[in-house]
Amino acid sequence: MRSGMFRGDASSWSRTRKPVALLLAVLLSLPAIASADVVLDWNAIAARTVLAGQSPFSQSRLMSIVQLAVFEAVNAITGEYEPYLKGDDAIVAPDGASAEAAAITAAHRVLKTYFPANVSIDTDLANSLAAIPDGAAKEDGIDVGEAAALALTTLRASDGSSPATFDLPDSSANGVWQTTPSCPAAGLPNAGGQFYQWQDVTPFGIASPSDFLLPAPPSLTSNRYLKDYNEVKTMGDADSTARPAERAEVARLYAATSPSFALNMASRQIAAARGLSLAENARAFALINMGSNDSLIASFYNKYHYDYWRPETAIQRGATDGNGKTEGDMGFVPFITTPCFPSYPSNHASGTNGGLEMMRRLFGAAGHDITITNTVPMLGTLPSATFTRHYTQLKQISDDVDDARVYGGIHYRFDQEGGNDLGRAVATEIYKNYLRPVNGQQ
Repeated sequence: MRSGMFRGDASSWSRTRKPVALLLAVLLSLPAIASADVVLDWNAIAARTVLAGQSPFSQSRLMSIVQLAVFEAVNAITGEYEPYLKGDDAIVAPDGASAEAAAITAAHRVLKTYFPANVSIDTDLANSLAAIPDGAAKEDGIDVGEAAALALTTLRASDGSSPATFDLPDSSANGVWQTTPSCPAAGLPNAGGQFYQWQDVTPFGIASPSDFLLPAPPSLTSNRYLKDYNEVKTMGDADSTARPAERAEVARLYAATSPSFALNMASRQIAAARGLSLAENARAFALINMGSNDSLIASFYNKYHYDYWRPETAIQRGATDGNGKTEGDMGFVPFITTPCFPSYPSNHASGTNGGLEMMRRLFGAAGHDITITNTVPMLGTLPSATFTRHYTQLKQISDDVDDARVYGGIHYRFDQEGGNDLGRAVATEIYKNYLRPVNGQQ
């Protein structure tokens, strides 16, 4: 394994099914066709569709496939950017083909490939195409969209995302990840660290996740470890009286809101406000989802490389961890459920910042009007509720995600910082090398 991209200290979230239904309720309340730009329309339709029973990591993968197919279809017609598919795999469009029809068809065909029983997207397809005049341009655009979708789904058919594999701890030493109560018990199906295979999923834009190996997390005897241990112990306990109510809401919001959900919702709002062209939006959504997806792959690579224990385990064993300054609490229970895989770095930080860094490069860091809203499930005695956050700067989203995982009791602050660094580095690499403007355009 090689390091060297980072120097210095460098969530994953629970795979519960309850938030999925609630996320769907929010998205299904949105109109299927809500804007004049079919890229934005079908991004919303895709986001609605991939939430059904999918993990946050599968969501990110599927959204990347959809948006790259849309980009390839549109770009084959407009030719404004370097294509993702080249050589024999390149998509060729006849003159005069409708870019709108191509985008609609590409998104629909990818979604139908992975969700063949979903009939609502067929209705969406009919409604979208009905707004385009019949004729050769429309038919040619449909053919281009079909070709782009087939090319992308074929390319990703054996990308390592399945079958699922798992990893049981091979040591009970201090600092080493152990299964937590959220994990299936040993001997049961799916026991052990989940999404073990995700570190080997073929990235969309980076050469290898091993190129993004973070520095090791802090040693258990370091001052940094003590500082972050005490923060999550104080703020992240289920019964904490120190955690502000507003930060509790943020923890619940982002426990139910994946990076894919938040990033695409925010990007649609920014793109709509700016009135970007069809081609600009197609490129932007492809890059944003690629950045987030590949950051999650690199995050899992780091997680299973360092195999670092979760706060839930560390705090319960704090009296015997070799650090005389940590006070243990055998009764510590995190505010939100600990995901069943190692702690360092935070997946939620990695995936979110992989998208946010791409958004910063495309849209700018500030001056935005962004609303993230979601309905979250009940938590203990707390009822289900709809939470809404408003942002003018992209960093504010990242800061909320960081607090959400620490105040939720499932991550150390250094997990978040490592994930932030990782996501930004992955996005930067992709932005520099993919979907670049041609003919000197910006």
